[in-house]
Amino acid sequence: MIRIQQLKLSIPHTEKELKNAILKTLRIGKDDLISYRIVKRSLDARKKPELCYSYVVDAEVKHQAAVLKKKPKGAAPSTGKQYVLPPMAKEKPKLPIVIIGSGPAGLFAGLILARCGYCPILLERGDCVEERQKKVDRFWELGILDTESNVQFGEGGAGTFSDGKLNTAVKDASGRNGYVLQSFVKAGAPEEILYQGKPHIGTDILKNVVSNIRKEIEELGGEVRFRSKVTDFYVTEGRLTGLEINGRERLDCEKAILAIGHSARDTFQRLFQLSVSMSQKAFAVGLRIEHPQAMIDLCQYGRQRGTLLPAADYKITRKLSGGRGFYSFCMCPGGYVVNASSEEGFLAVNGMSYHGRAGENANSAVVVTVGPKDFPSGDVLAGMEFQRRLEKAAYETGEGRIPVQLFSDFQEGVCSTSLGEVSPSLKGAWKFGNLNRIFPEALSQALKEGIRSSEALIKGFSRKDAILSGVESRTSSPVRIERGDTYESSIQGLYPCGEGAGYAGGITSAAMDGIRVAEALIESI
Repeated sequence: MIRIQQLKLSIPHTEKELKNAILKTLRIGKDDLISYRIVKRSLDARKKPELCYSYVVDAEVKHQAAVLKKKPKGAAPSTGKQYVLPPMAKEKPKLPIVIIGSGPAGLFAGLILARCGYCPILLERGDCVEERQKKVDRFWELGILDTESNVQFGEGGAGTFSDGKLNTAVKDASGRNGYVLQSFVKAGAPEEILYQGKPHIGTDILKNVVSNIRKEIEELGGEVRFRSKVTDFYVTEGRLTGLEINGRERLDCEKAILAIGHSARDTFQRLFQLSVSMSQKAFAVGLRIEHPQAMIDLCQYGRQRGTLLPAADYKITRKLSGGRGFYSFCMCPGGYVVNASSEEGFLAVNGMSYHGRAGENANSAVVVTVGPKDFPSGDVLAGMEFQRRLEKAAYETGEGRIPVQLFSDFQEGVCSTSLGEVSPSLKGAWKFGNLNRIFPEALSQALKEGIRSSEALIKGFSRKDAILSGVESRTSSPVRIERGDTYESSIQGLYPCGEGAGYAGGITSAAMDGIRVAEALIESI
């Protein structure tokens, strides 16, 4: 295979034009091209409003050595690596391998174990995705919260009710990233995610994908148990011997993957009581901001997108005068801000998009970095309690509904009384509130500075009627559950994994970590 980098074509173009560009680059005839595969396609908007697609392509050709000898521009032998599954189980373990949590990390750990013949048991505190959707809809429409099955908990994890973004900055030479994407496609995701520069699935499609992965695990002999919350860990001489489920059932096991997600605060508390080695971890907090999607399109493309271009996204990173970092997070083109609460009396928000990204508004979290200096304490769970204080203040500010404020009023510190040209796109009830009441003064000022300074990157970002809502408090886990060279925690046989344990930051990276930990567990067997 020959890999061609930066093959650029105008928008729109045909498949024939792409093929001709490959032939021209390699300086070969059409009969010399055996096949080709798109590795990556990215939108290049550097010369806006003149836009193009930039391709990375793997081409199989006749007489490869002779073609490469001509030194075609941007072409070299392909170094792409295919993922190889661990060895198959020689026999089924006497005690089951258990996975706690069915988010991306847990699902992919379970999928690897199932595909290798280990018949794992997945324990999920929430509902299957079909039932979970009903609980989430009821919460958004009526405000009735199921604290075990909601936007945070349930099959698929917190990522199920998000944009389904699959891009990751993780460098992985083993091919795990490609394997994750291929597994998603096998489960029903669109094939385009295999080569999109910024792949996403969307909540509407992701639900079916998650369900299909579960069904494959079950077909391969695994078991998935819903409404099965792990309430305690049985430990003998530093080794895991079993799990307590729902406060009444014991499940004997010697190996369990802990993939609980970043919102399992009760589990963090129990692990702390058991003296599991954990440490404080920096994270970020802030607000959601909404702008008209047409405004973002115009800024990013230099023109309106029409029917040929996707809804534009953005990424902002700024260094503030006080030394804090400010950045956009989980940007959702054509999306919605959702009430993502999981505890009674506490309120958190997140962003969500459907596959079509056809909503009127773009939204993203705008957050500032926080760390142990913001919650000084010897308690390893101080960051978690800091998050909860913000969420309690958000709940009180909105009187149980999502508190909303125009940016101009946030700057002035007064409660908004009317909207401007931007109408909120929210899932869940909302009311006007003063978002300054949620944060310590230093964080409020940092958010204001960050939004104002972002105007230099995106025209209109700091517009007076941009809509803010809060609180965005769960950007990542506030703790790291330590693990050693064998990926085990200080309790032997307990394998911390994924975003909740502090080792991932999104759907794809969490799934990759789930695979990595499953490999380590198999190696130990």
